[in-house]
Amino acid sequence: MTTTDATADATQVIAGARERVDALDDRIIGLVQERMAVSAVIQEARITSGGRRVNLSRELEVLSRYREALGRPGTSLAMTLLELCRGRI
Repeated sequence: MTTTDATADATQVIAGARERVDALDDRIIGLVQERMAVSAVIQEARITSGGRRVNLSRELEVLSRYREALGRPGTSLAMTLLELCRGRI
């Protein structure tokens, strides 16, 4: 295999992988938007019943779940998701 062939193969692999990453990103964005909508329903129900908008013990469970699954960066990801879904507290 020549360098030109290897470069062409790599270019094709990269292009295909980038398409897959873009498709995954689209799915992730859709799931985050769905999570935001479900969180809004929960918050509304909690507020309507006289409770607080945010349940900190539940948020700690979410943080722990992401940290256990993804390591330390998972905590940052979970914090971002929580902020998107409930706003800043």
